[in-house]
Amino acid sequence: MTTVDIAAPHSVCDQEVAIPVGAVELAAHLRIPDHPIGIVVFAHGSGSNRHNPRNTFVVEVFAGHRLGMLSIDLLTSAEAIDDAKVFDVGLLGSRLAIARRCLRSSPICRELPVGYFGAGSEAPAALWAAAEPRDNIRAVVVRGARPDLAGARLGNVMAPTLFVLGGLDIRVHTVNRRAAAAMRCEHRVTVLAGHGLGSADPQTSQRAAYVAAMWFAEQLRAHRGPAAGPTQYRDVDESVG
Repeated sequence: MTTVDIAAPHSVCDQEVAIPVGAVELAAHLRIPDHPIGIVVFAHGSGSNRHNPRNTFVVEVFAGHRLGMLSIDLLTSAEAIDDAKVFDVGLLGSRLAIARRCLRSSPICRELPVGYFGAGSEAPAALWAAAEPRDNIRAVVVRGARPDLAGARLGNVMAPTLFVLGGLDIRVHTVNRRAAAAMRCEHRVTVLAGHGLGSADPQTSQRAAYVAAMWFAEQLRAHRGPAAGPTQYRDVDESVG
């Protein structure tokens, strides 16, 4: 594994990298397809890492939409069994922001618009990090779980944000809509037909990957800026492919 070797002058990249954060190094994988239109930082915490088949499927789907991806484990293996770190939204969010800033060291990546993708327990971390004012995040997708745990920072997110929910994830619908209602940026809540977004329902998770890829492709291709605008709340029930 190479430490922050993301400055290689190649337009196509597929390599393991390590990102130093304080006293630890975070494991990550950088995948840049030919002629990328943007790059997404995909956050992983406990219980699911960059090698999980469901997550590698997401990377492939995104590459098919000409989206690069930095797929990063926000916790070391030792930290992943520490509940204090697993549920520390500020810790995970700050590490995600550091990973985004490391992309500026790459001649290829620094020119690409950047988005955040947080699924499950990493959903609030993605929103926490997206609220950082100087990082110029262009799009966010959060999938399930508790994005409301980003708290007061939700109102500071300026990037267009998509909330993706499984049709039978009723227990998370309320908290996701509560989080969406706290935002001032363009946002959409999309409910996929089918079951939840857990590993027990791979088809819905696969549809979620395509929905997320289309959102990022649309937003990053447009290079839409982070300026705040009036709230645009759209609650969409959607079944994809």
